[in-house]
Parts: sequence; structure tokens; C-alpha cells
Amino acid sequence: MPTEKPFHHKAGSLKQSNKPFKSKHATKGAIKDKVKGKTNRKPIKHSSANTRSITRTDRRNAAKLEQQKKREEVLKANRFFEGRHGTPKIVAVIPLCPDVNSYSAVKSIYSSIDLQEPSILKGTAHINAERFKQKIQFILLDRNFVDILDACKIADYVLFVVSAEVEVDQFGELCLKAIQSQGLPTVMTTVMHMEKIPQKKRNDLKKSLLSYMKHFFPDEEKIHSADQIQDALNVLRTICTQRPKPILWRDTRPYMLAEELLYETNNENFGTLKVTGYSRGVPFSANRLVHLQNFGDFQLSQITASRRTDEDKDSIQILHVADPELQDSLISENEPNFMENEQTWPTEEEMIEMEDALPGTTPKKIVKRVPKGTSSYQAAWIIDSESDDDDEDYSDEDGDINMTYENDEEELANKEVGNESEEEYEEIEVETRSILNDPKLDPEEEAKQLKDFLANREKQNRDDLEFPDEVDTPLGIAARIRFQRYRGLQSFRTSPWDPMENLPIDYARIFQFENYQRTKHRIINEAGVGGCGIRGARMTLHITNVPKEVADSYDPSRPFIVFGLLENEHKTSVMNFVVTRNTDYNEPIRSKDPLILYCGFRKYIVNPIYSQNTQGKGTNNVHKFERFLNPGRTCIASIYGPIQFGHSPVMLFKDTGGVNAPILVATGSFLSSDPRRIIAKRIILTGHPYKIHKKSAVVRYMFFNPEDVLWFKPVQLTTKYGRKGHIKESLGTHGYMKCVFDSPITQQDTIMMNLYKRVFPKWNTTTLWKGGLDGTVVKSPLSVKVNEMLIEKKSEEVEMEM
Repeated sequence: MPTEKPFHHKAGSLKQSNKPFKSKHATKGAIKDKVKGKTNRKPIKHSSANTRSITRTDRRNAAKLEQQKKREEVLKANRFFEGRHGTPKIVAVIPLCPDVNSYSAVKSIYSSIDLQEPSILKGTAHINAERFKQKIQFILLDRNFVDILDACKIADYVLFVVSAEVEVDQFGELCLKAIQSQGLPTVMTTVMHMEKIPQKKRNDLKKSLLSYMKHFFPDEEKIHSADQIQDALNVLRTICTQRPKPILWRDTRPYMLAEELLYETNNENFGTLKVTGYSRGVPFSANRLVHLQNFGDFQLSQITASRRTDEDKDSIQILHVADPELQDSLISENEPNFMENEQTWPTEEEMIEMEDALPGTTPKKIVKRVPKGTSSYQAAWIIDSESDDDDEDYSDEDGDINMTYENDEEELANKEVGNESEEEYEEIEVETRSILNDPKLDPEEEAKQLKDFLANREKQNRDDLEFPDEVDTPLGIAARIRFQRYRGLQSFRTSPWDPMENLPIDYARIFQFENYQRTKHRIINEAGVGGCGIRGARMTLHITNVPKEVADSYDPSRPFIVFGLLENEHKTSVMNFVVTRNTDYNEPIRSKDPLILYCGFRKYIVNPIYSQNTQGKGTNNVHKFERFLNPGRTCIASIYGPIQFGHSPVMLFKDTGGVNAPILVATGSFLSSDPRRIIAKRIILTGHPYKIHKKSAVVRYMFFNPEDVLWFKPVQLTTKYGRKGHIKESLGTHGYMKCVFDSPITQQDTIMMNLYKRVFPKWNTTTLWKGGLDGTVVKSPLSVKVNEMLIEKKSEEVEMEM
């Protein structure tokens, strides 16, 4: 019999595929993960030949390699400060109380290792701690807010000095909040005048001070006493043995604390500035720009270093020379081509010409008829009858009757003038100008105007909180003309809005990236590549075309800092910052108010505009404009400013003028450079239902003529109770309109129409803030006395040597 062949089943082309949205057999956890959007990664299928199980030995070797890698990184970081040629650690000594000073705290540290007291004529003190094989550089600071923030930008450690008798004052709290927002290095605290406190109360006092400091710095563990040698030695030991905390925004770029400054004049106003110090961060490059505090960005010609030869002579070694083809230029703005301009916005020159053409804005000669004996100053304040007659419209409730009394007032004025004798009057030529342009105001009148201005500002802030974005339709001008730059949006998050539409002329000056995030990662990864290649070495930066003002304003007792810029960080673009208002500041903060911006190593005067922080919501990149920076909200501040890479800390201050420290207004961080981010200002026109029939209603007081109703007919309507509708037709001649809604409305509801227009920042952010440049320092009486004693002592030593 023939053998039967084995049966083989052949798979057909039809295969059952279950519907993906059916979750009959899914677990509750799987359903929750699916709702959240979680997806499980599918494992990659390998062939059996390449499949290899990971054994315990493999895992142990991988952990050993990772551990070895971390140890090498720690050793590399420690070698940066250790040894004979190591870089000194920078310690900023900051007095927080008015009865303490930084010199006494450093003096106790010197005494703990049997060294002579330091000389602070240059503002710094150096310790070569052979016991710990490290060098330390103390920056002795007075109670100057600008110097304190500048020193903390480059400090590895911050040593706060507090008092056992006097509490930390308002200035000290401002310094603590600012340092906390700027970026936190390793922090230590020492207390003075502890010997004046009874022995039984010292521990309680230290606990109280530790609790206060932990409010700002939770990692603080102990309060040291500056009066005890052992505590001062512990402070020195902590500085030498600990590794400084990294600050990311600072470590991604080169920086230097100047120890020596030499200025060589090329002509009357400009020259070459030679700054000598230790390089920190990534290596310097002569092809990149550098930033000088209070003065701006400059180019480098070369980087040199002095070395000691066998013949005990100093030789200059050139580390890096600028390449003209690769060197960054100082051009920060594009030059707009007005011939290719397609915008209809007026330029600044046209705005100035228009303001000059308006009456009362510029001085002009007019002839006035005044009583005899009247001076020209008195005649300027006499108002003519022609300018005094303001046309006032009086109407009845329905708005049908418009009556003016201009003619009656003119006839009455003519009768009064006719009764006067012509001999008692004379014609005099006077110069008139706007009161706002007259600087000679009475002090009481000026104080009254300031009080009225502040009261009006507070009222606007309250109205913005209670009735956000609501405006009244003007009576004297048509709404279609007054709001012609506004548009309606069906959906604020998804309605299309072209970011390149109706741009101002300022957008022709700025630079923008095709992909900011990709450019940022590339530039940060390439930072320091192709430079001098030496990190932590003592070198000299040759900065070209520096104004003579820099050398004249140099004070050795104050920190002089040089920061290296990354590629493209000198160019101007639209900068966005995430800011939160300071809870201790109570005055209203309005958009475009002048403020001082501290952004990383930069500080300049800005007029930011604020918008809602709606990152990741919507597809059209439209964000609502905020008229005020209100408390309890995180907003986005936008300005025109130099590009910066990395999440640098941001602080906004209000300038108080004089020697007083500025007031902290808001804190935050840098977000991005995005000129395509649309900031839309919203206004809400409101109307009230006059007659209601189910879903239909007659609405009035939103417009006052039928042409406006027809103009805004395509815009969607909303109500405060959540109804949506549209305008069906116009009724009558006074702006009444028939509207239809998606559900019945009530009589107490309010009809709203949302209109939007794009707003842009103000172009004036290139002004650097030079606060504290004149050398004015807010000092405590004790520190002033100590400095005077040291200067007298130094002068006596010089006289004895002579």
C-alpha cells in the first residue's frame, strides 16, 4: 500500500485582526497607562546566533568601569586646585549685618594657621595653605550690592558673616535672595561677637542662626564662630577638602577674576587692555568675544602666558592668536533694507515728525490778547476762550438727540469781551509748549502729579484683576477704525496665525535660528574647542579697542570679572525668560516698565512685555499678553537682547538711584530665543441683552452704529456663563444687533467679543546698566573704620621704609 503523505497546513491570506480600541481583556493598569499615553517599547528580535544572556560577571564589570570613570572625574577635578601650580579657590566673604566686616572674619582664619594678618588694600587676600597643599583667594567685600553679586558669579565658596548681637537687616536679606536666585555655590556661615554672649545662650543662638540660614540654604549644617581658632580652622579645612559645587550656566563658558590690569593706549580714547588671572570654566579662545562688566563685548587679539626660564627670567609664551577669518565680529544687528520693506508701520523718525506736527508738543510763538501789565510767563498760562470751549454732547436715554451749546457760549463770550474797555488790553507774543515738556514745575504740583499717577496705576492694576482685558467701545470714533488692527480667533490655541505677518521694522535688525535647540547643543558641545587648550592656568588676555573709561574706572578693591562669550552670543534676537514676581514687592509692575535685568553675567536696562506661560499647549504658538506682572503667576518676559545659550538665572530689579541697592522685583531663568513666538493682546468688547427669546437676543451697548455691527459680524461671540453665538443682523441705527446662541441665555448674562492683535517688545535693550560704576559703596561704619586704620598703617610702613 502506498504510504500517506503527512498533512501540512498552509496559512491563508485572511487573518483575524482585533479592533485596537477594544479593551475587553485589558487590565485596569493597562487601561490607565493607555489613557495617559504610555507606550511599551517592543523588544528587538535578534537571531539565536547573536543572542547572549548578560551574566553576573558582565554586570559586575560594567559597574566597575562606571565606578572607575567617576573616580577619574573626581581626581581630575581635584587636581585642578591641588599642587604647587594649582588654581586657587575663590572665596567671597559677605557681611550680612551692619556691625560686622569681612576683614575680621578672614583675619581669624589667618590666625588659625599662624599667619600674619592680611592686607586688603587690593580687596583680595591670598593664603598658601601648605598644610592642605592648596591656595585660597579671599574676596573681601563691603556692603555693596553690585560687588556682592559680581563676586558670587565667579566664587567657588561663599562665606557669610553674621553678628551675634544684631539681626540681618533688609540689605542682608536682599543679598541672600539674590544669591539664591543667581546660582548657588558652596555656602558657609560664621558668626562674630560671640564672646559678648553669655556661655549658656551661645548654643541656642547658633541654633537660631542655623534655622534662619536653612530657610535660604537647606544644605547648611553648622554655624561656625569667627572668634574661636578651632572653628576658623574648620572653615579653612572645609574649603580645602571639599569639592566646589558646579554651576552649569557658568561652567559652560570661560571666565576670569582679574588680578592685574595693564592698559596700553593706541589713541586718545581706545587702547589694549591686558587682564591677567587664572582661567576657569572651559578654555579661552582668541576667536571668541569677551564681556566686561558694565562696558560690553570686545575682541581678543591674543592670549599669552609668562613662564620662568632656567636663567630666572620671565619669558612670554603665546598660547593662542586670533584668526581674522574665524574671529567673531562685533556686529550685533542687521541693517534693514528699507527698499525691500513691505510693512506699513511708521518708523521712529516718522513718529517723531508726527509728534512735532501735533499742537502743543513743540514750542511755538502765538499772539495773545491779555490785560496790560501781564508778563509773558503769566500770559502763557491764560487760556483763550477758543481753546476753552470743549464741545460736549448731551443726549437723551435713547441716544436720538445730540445737542451742543457751543454757539451760546461763544455769544456769551463775545458779549463779555465787548463790555470791556479796549484800552485795558494789549497783544503780547508768548511761547507755548506742552506742560509735559516744561521742566519747571512746582515741587508740590510735581508731588501731586506723582501721587495721582501712582493711584491711577494701582487702579488700572485692580481693574485688570477684576475685569481682565475689558475695554469700552469709544463713542467719538467708529469701532472698526479704533480696533482695525485686531482680529477674531475661533480658537486661541489652534486657529492659524502666520508668525511672519505684519512684522515691525525692528524684526529686520535681529537674528533668528532655524532650530534654536539644535544650535544650542552644538555650540555648548564645541565650547573651548580650538582655543588655548589650557584650563586653570595663569594667563593674560589681550583685549583690543577698549575705551579709556575702563582703565580709569578700575578699582583694585572691587572685583573685575571677564567672561568669555560662546559663538553668536553677541547677536541680538528676541529673548524669552520665565519669571515669577517677588512676594515682598507690592507695587504694580506693568508691561514695558523700565527694569534692570540680571541675566547670567549680563546686566542691562530693559522694558519687558509679559505673556502667559503656556508652553506645550496649542499648535499655533500664540500666547496671551499680560498687562501686569501679577503675583502668584509664572509669566514669560520678552525683550530684544543679546542671544544667550543655557538656562541662565534671571533677576529683575527696580532702580532706586543713588547709593541704595535696587529692589528685587522678580526672579526666573532664561527660556529660549524665539522670534516666532506670537504674543497676542486681547481686548473684550461687552454688550448687554436688551430682549431675549430663547436662544435669540437683542444686544446693545457693544457698538453704536450699524456699520460696526456689519464689520465685526464674522467674529464669534461668547458669554460669561459659557454660551457661544454669532451676530445675525443689525437692528436700527444705534448699534443694536440680533444675536443667536447655542443655548438659551439669561438676562443677567454679559455678551463678550474677544479681539486680538500681536504686540512686540520695545527696542531699547542695548543699554548696559552701570550701577555702582562710580565707586559709591554702601558700607557699615565698622568696615569703614577698619579700612581707614589699615590705610594709615600701610602709609606708616611706607614712610618707615623710605
